[in-house]
Amino acid sequence: MARGGKAFKAVAKGMAVVASAAAVIERRRRAAMAADPDEPALPAAAVGPVPALVDGGAPALDEAPGPVPVPRADPAPPVQAASAADAVRPSAVAAPAAQAVPVAHTGLGREYHPGRPATPAEAVPWGLRVAAESTWRLLLLGAALYVVFYVVDMLRLVAFSVLASLLITALLEPSVSWLRRRGVPRSLAAGGVFLSGLAGIGLVGWFVVWQVSTNLSDVTTQVKTGVNQLRDWLVTGPLHLTQQQITDFANQITKAITTNTDQLTSASITGAQIAVEVLTALLMTFFTTFFFLYDGAKIWNWALRGLPRHSRFAMAGAGPKAWATLTAYVRGTVCVAFIDALCIGIGVDLLGVPLALPLAVIIFLGAFVPLVGALVTGTVAVLIALVTQGPWTALMVLVVLVVVMQVESHILQPLILGRAVRVHPLGVVLGVAAGGIIGGIGGAVVAVPLIAVTNTVVTHLRRRNEAGQAVFTALEAAREAAERTAERTAERTAATHPAPSAAPATD
Repeated sequence: MARGGKAFKAVAKGMAVVASAAAVIERRRRAAMAADPDEPALPAAAVGPVPALVDGGAPALDEAPGPVPVPRADPAPPVQAASAADAVRPSAVAAPAAQAVPVAHTGLGREYHPGRPATPAEAVPWGLRVAAESTWRLLLLGAALYVVFYVVDMLRLVAFSVLASLLITALLEPSVSWLRRRGVPRSLAAGGVFLSGLAGIGLVGWFVVWQVSTNLSDVTTQVKTGVNQLRDWLVTGPLHLTQQQITDFANQITKAITTNTDQLTSASITGAQIAVEVLTALLMTFFTTFFFLYDGAKIWNWALRGLPRHSRFAMAGAGPKAWATLTAYVRGTVCVAFIDALCIGIGVDLLGVPLALPLAVIIFLGAFVPLVGALVTGTVAVLIALVTQGPWTALMVLVVLVVVMQVESHILQPLILGRAVRVHPLGVVLGVAAGGIIGGIGGAVVAVPLIAVTNTVVTHLRRRNEAGQAVFTALEAAREAAERTAERTAERTAATHPAPSAAPATD
């Protein structure tokens, strides 16, 4: 028991010594922080030796214990009067170190200030910098598009011939593929389908000319009767024009025609040039269409070889999707145009308007411009009804035209072309308007399929990039997991089978 009590007293004395030494160290640390809060705390070894024990086990302190000083909010020490000894004695407080100059400010030839940007570009707000960067990139893209359109305008015959050939090929190519699957040779299948297409176009043209020439005399008589009725309506109608005013207006038209003979002659020459260009474009279109039907796959492979190596795989996948979109668009457009021409032709014929069949053919051709083509060509039927049957019949033809257009835009277009094109109606209208401004009728015809194909290609490339990024992320995650598994396996192996120690060398 005596030995246990002595051991307990020794442990208590040791704990008291440690606690007293810790209290002294903490008081000195807080006193140093009160003098200079920015100065880091001194380590325990720099405070001083632990006080020695006196008799009874109590530590001998150099200073009487007192209240712990609290750091002040103001880090600056109180100002005291300097004595002569202080002036001679060097200051114990070290001068603050010089502020480090960032690398971006070095070599600028001016004094560094924390609130001054290193360069003028850093003073520009971030939003303005983003706007400027986006603007000059858009300007560069606009300049590139302008150059492309300028080159296309210079080579408009070639461009429109190729685009028209693509549309015709998209319409005829399924027939060629069907014949090839039945064992027909490629040359025979392409030649037969091509000649059948030419025969169909020729029959349509002959039918229109035959109908117009057959009914021309009757239509002329009806037009004269309609003009006379219109003149009577101008005199007896709400306008109350006089016969003299109508005669003067007719004389002014005749005078304008006779005084502008030179301009009319130049216009006829321009018309002849246009006729030659149209004939050239037709021949080029037929020639290109045949080779697209015969060697379309080889032509596409040749075009792919002209692309950079890293872009071939992406475009090789986008090409078939674009061709499928174009084929579906042409098929759907033909179907919609046939329904429009059939409905409007039946309505015009029931109302007694002459040339119902030629008008239906014209509306069919105009319907290849989505949403607005059939409406524009249908106004020809309204004008013929006005001069031959009167305003009431013309109004009824206009009602039939508007109803058919509503059915096309709300039922036929979404059901037949909705899945193939996937272009908003506003985009269709703006594309047709832009194509008509740039390339006239041909531009209006090819604008929508060009937009549809571009949309398909961009969507495919974006999805391909997203899929590639997902695959790359999965591979990186798998590699990291494999590395972690290998590390854990190595650790378990090292813990289970420690490496043998090296045997001591023997003489």
